[in-house]
Amino acid sequence: MSDKQQANSQNPTRREFLSTTGTTAAAALIATYVPLGANASAETGPLDRIGPTIDGVAPITLRVNGKDRQLRVDPRTTLLDCIRETVLLTGTKKGCDHGQCGACTVHVNGRRVVSCLSLALMHDGEEITTIEGLGTPEAMHPMQAAFLACDGYQCGYCTSGQIMSAVALLKEPCGPDDASVKELMSGNICRCGAYPNIVAAVQQVRKQA
Repeated sequence: MSDKQQANSQNPTRREFLSTTGTTAAAALIATYVPLGANASAETGPLDRIGPTIDGVAPITLRVNGKDRQLRVDPRTTLLDCIRETVLLTGTKKGCDHGQCGACTVHVNGRRVVSCLSLALMHDGEEITTIEGLGTPEAMHPMQAAFLACDGYQCGYCTSGQIMSAVALLKEPCGPDDASVKELMSGNICRCGAYPNIVAAVQQVRKQA
């Protein structure tokens, strides 16, 4: 080998360098990806597929309204979208999708959560309660019955979130007056302005309790 050829082999061109490193990186990626996919499949086993699945989804179990749901979800899926589009419980509403209106409020382990700001993966194994799990038309939760009796809604879009927050409020430190109720319900917006009736419904249940 001449001195020039030896120098070239020790100092590869930019094209040769990029070609070599690109091939090496691709080989490493393939070697890593394939076993991981195979191992994940073997470890998780068969799952009840509530919704469509694609490569890259993650297996989780949510206990929704007392029933275990074994799901495969995109890691980016919010709890709200998982409830509505995968579990197919549409009583929980998507309002602002920015955590500002409270329409998507659900209970996680008994505490209220704005589900549009929470990833479904964060709640693997946890207890989720939606408006459908609170009561039925034949056996309504006292708060649902109070909203009906006090006419605590107009268009009804925010109502499920309002009721879920109101039920959570019953277990939270709250003063006896209307102002205290308004403060703890301030995260739920009613664009129709039914606030006086909403407060009346909450106070009715608190007095009965």
